[in-house]
Amino acid sequence: MSKYVTRQRKALLSYLRMRPDELFTAREIAEAMREESISLSAVYRNLSDLESEGQVRRSTHGGEREIRYQFMAAESCRGCLHLCCTRCGRTFHMSGEGVAALTEAVSKSDNFALDRAETVLYGLCGACRGSAL
Repeated sequence: MSKYVTRQRKALLSYLRMRPDELFTAREIAEAMREESISLSAVYRNLSDLESEGQVRRSTHGGEREIRYQFMAAESCRGCLHLCCTRCGRTFHMSGEGVAALTEAVSKSDNFALDRAETVLYGLCGACRGSAL
């Protein structure tokens, strides 16, 4: 059975598609979309639906209570491992060479196949590492 696509859902999907490498709280999304008259409850409801459809991934970061959401249905995200900076919150796609080396190493050493769509590695990005020196 197909789901009715509301104006709010279309607007939210458009917003997320334009920012596939970013993580947002529902409150941040609602604030950014305030001019489009999308309520916080509509954002939460649609994010929940999108998560159950596999289009959005939710995560938490160390010490934070708020849940962050990332659009995962972007073509650029398919089959990628993601790197998430614990300081600035930006998410990056891991390079193809790095993905191949890591998945092969895990497969050989632990006889384990990584689920690329669900794997996120946390650490510091180059910009944040540079500012920490």
